[in-house]
Amino acid sequence: MNTDSFALRHIGPRPENISEMLQVIGVDSLDQLIYETLPDGIKLEKELDLPEALSEQEYLEHITKLAAKNKVFKTYIGLGYHNSNTPPVIQRNVLENPGWYTAYTPYQAEIAQGRLEALLNFQTMIVDLTGLELANASLLDESTAAAEAMNLLFAVRDRKQKKNKVVKFFISEEVLPQTIAVLETRANPLGIELVIGDHQEFDYSEDFFGALLQYPGASGKIYDYAGFVQKAKDAGIKIAVAADILSLVKLRAPGELGVDVVVGTTQRFGIPLGYGGPHAAFFATKEEYKRNVPGRIIGVTKDRDGNLAMRMALQTREQHIKRDRATSNICTAQVLLAVMAGMYAVYHGPKGLEYIANKVHKSTVALANSLEELGFYQLNETYFDTIRVKADVEKVKQIAEASEINFYYPDANTVAISLNETTSLTDLNNIIAVFAHVAGKESHKVTTLEKSILENISVSRDTPFLTNDVFNRYHSETELMRYIKKLERKDLSLNHSMISLGSCTMKLNAAAEMLPLSYPQWGNIHPFVPINQAQGYQEVLKRLEDQLTEITGFAATSLQPNSGAQGEYAGLMAIKAYHDSKGDTHRNICLIPSSAHGTNPASAVMAGMKVVVTKSTEKGNIDVDDLREKALKHKDNLAALMVTYPSTHGVFESEIKDITKIIHENGGKVYMDGANMNAQVGLTNPGKIGADVCHLNLHKTFAIPHGGGGPGVGPICVAKDLVPFLPSNPIIETGGTSPISAISAAPWGSSLVCLISYAYISMLGPKGLKSATEHAILNANYIKQRLNNHFKTLYSGERGRAAHEMILDLRPFKEKGIEVVDIAKRLIDYGFHSPTVSFPVAGTMMIEPTESESKAELDRFCDALNSIKEEIDAIEDQENNLLKNAPHTMEMLTMDEWNFPYTRKQAAFPLPYVSENKFWPSVKRVDDAYGDRNLMCTCDPIEEYMDSE
Repeated sequence: MNTDSFALRHIGPRPENISEMLQVIGVDSLDQLIYETLPDGIKLEKELDLPEALSEQEYLEHITKLAAKNKVFKTYIGLGYHNSNTPPVIQRNVLENPGWYTAYTPYQAEIAQGRLEALLNFQTMIVDLTGLELANASLLDESTAAAEAMNLLFAVRDRKQKKNKVVKFFISEEVLPQTIAVLETRANPLGIELVIGDHQEFDYSEDFFGALLQYPGASGKIYDYAGFVQKAKDAGIKIAVAADILSLVKLRAPGELGVDVVVGTTQRFGIPLGYGGPHAAFFATKEEYKRNVPGRIIGVTKDRDGNLAMRMALQTREQHIKRDRATSNICTAQVLLAVMAGMYAVYHGPKGLEYIANKVHKSTVALANSLEELGFYQLNETYFDTIRVKADVEKVKQIAEASEINFYYPDANTVAISLNETTSLTDLNNIIAVFAHVAGKESHKVTTLEKSILENISVSRDTPFLTNDVFNRYHSETELMRYIKKLERKDLSLNHSMISLGSCTMKLNAAAEMLPLSYPQWGNIHPFVPINQAQGYQEVLKRLEDQLTEITGFAATSLQPNSGAQGEYAGLMAIKAYHDSKGDTHRNICLIPSSAHGTNPASAVMAGMKVVVTKSTEKGNIDVDDLREKALKHKDNLAALMVTYPSTHGVFESEIKDITKIIHENGGKVYMDGANMNAQVGLTNPGKIGADVCHLNLHKTFAIPHGGGGPGVGPICVAKDLVPFLPSNPIIETGGTSPISAISAAPWGSSLVCLISYAYISMLGPKGLKSATEHAILNANYIKQRLNNHFKTLYSGERGRAAHEMILDLRPFKEKGIEVVDIAKRLIDYGFHSPTVSFPVAGTMMIEPTESESKAELDRFCDALNSIKEEIDAIEDQENNLLKNAPHTMEMLTMDEWNFPYTRKQAAFPLPYVSENKFWPSVKRVDDAYGDRNLMCTCDPIEEYMDSE
């Protein structure tokens, strides 16, 4: 037993279990199983060219040395990113707690009530501060949230605007530069024409459907937009505002002005900078646009007993229903970060937030006054936390960086300074000292913060916020710790049992991978610092890019996309840029198999492509004849094929190389969805099968935790032809030689959590990565065989094997009145989260155990499902039985009366193992339909919900 081996800790089955598992499957060796699973002609001939595995201790020493290469200066760059204080009680009990970071998206509401409540708090906070009626449960970053706002306003144009083909969108030149870049990327494929200019000179032409303003502006200046908004509304132009969330504590809520959408980031509510992410963006709008809101909304509903319950409302998996007609391709939110930001508001409450906002603002006023006394002209008449002064930039920069201070320099004669929550009196005086040195004058010290300039301006806030009880009772650490724990106990996460979600790869998120996220040398780096101050990050990110490039068999990688769906979009935009560079601007047809992830068609439409669906065979494979026919039919306009491999049906298709060849012969490129890379790493790769680009879900195959529904990272890896088109950033140079504009706000996306994937690959090494893939396939086929007598597997490979996941056909149980959802809810009573339900085939479950689960856990899961089958067989009353009444709560089990045709023990403790580690759901089955009919998305007093009903 090599205790230095990380693979020993990551991979679940013990060596002594493997022979038993192989015997059940009916093969002599793991090599034989892999031979029978993968088709001929796609296997790698050699081991991955990666460094040998590090032990956990070696890795932690290595990452600590790299961290020391980052220079943590006092940074006042701003531009939407600010240092903030993460309250230790939130750091320890949320960020560093597997009960929160290993949870899955709350599709099974009954075992996610804690997360759902925390997200409802987040939505309430956003609604209160923005003054709008409805907020979602987070987006990826401020810039992509602004792009989604533009898309929403485009979609809700009135009939006259649509008839007249009104496509112009105005952007104030005060909008953040990275946001403008993302808007440029998103607008072009949709035919939206951007006009960037001074909002004070806007002519309110009827040629515009919408406009975006920044509040306060990128310069730091606070504008009163009331007049602009009224004139725009009179002209039929809808308005989005990108707002700084902390400033909204002191400034008038944009919703009160009549704007239609407010977006921004909650990063400065206790979230580390992390060289750009992950951070939870917010999106608020009017209730009339509720069916156009991107991402997820948490709504209040009731359970079967009428008790208050929460669920994901309206948008649940809408891409998989609407596909190419979906509102957005967004699949991942930033749940873990939204939970942290919401808890920051709960902990500080309205008075605490006001104290922090006042401190930031008064510090800025004191700084401005001091610099003016030194003779530096300050440009902003009104401001919250950002001033701009006229000065010799080269001189200021030299002295500031020698003093380990970063400012932002918008031009050669202007210095921008954005203060933040962490700025102390000492920091203020150090800034003043820099300018005194530049001026050659004596520096005087600021000793108190007294003045504010916000009380008497036209946009000063005069409305209350965060009045709900939850924001006014947990202000001691003891109380907040207990509140967080109370919510955690309502959620089933990986720290309780296996979550065998097909397509979602819920594997071990090892402690050694997670620890460095709390190091200040990684957390406190602004994404726009000079490159020489982030050498630790640069080394990690470059090595991770190289690792992923080698694993995929491609030529280069971009880490910028912040989610899998964003990676899909980035890959398609790179393909589009390639075709455009060849003069083939007409190539816009994207072939997509009927079995594909729903985000695929949604992404293709966003990239300006027209979706043509290809058929699947009875065995679940791509119908190659149909594909060939459609490729030939559209050969003059063929842009791409989107294919998932192994397929969404859990099968390695043997004709994959013929499929990619057909596309190439007809002028298209092949995009491979990397959702199922956990079955490929070390055995085959996208380059080997003939793909041109793939995205990778680092929150799946490469061990970043799902965090209850995010963060996600979806880098794209590309073949040589597409390398020039990798995405850029307007502030820090990155991307290819002919890059597409930005996909997300930060140059390298969510850099902080990329440390996790770097750790995963570095500690497994080439042998461990391959072994992880082999054991993922082993575990899947073991489950398949153990369930074989009771459940039919819908699709298998040509030699009868599953890849790393399989689909169980549960439709035959309808004869007993049992739907797939009943089995999902009954699994809760056995202590398990349901596998993926009704995707990609209605009435089925898709199971993926991953390599991290032990034989003992696999056996418990199989025992549970087999036991449920026996319960189905024993059903006499199709309306009153163990499955229809599941899940069973503690309240239900302890009632005086028991009017069910089965015992309490059968309900709560159906197998012996359950009593050893019982998970009690906090609510009975949730009423989905009621929640959609009565959409309530804030944590208002219970009386208001009752009045509404």
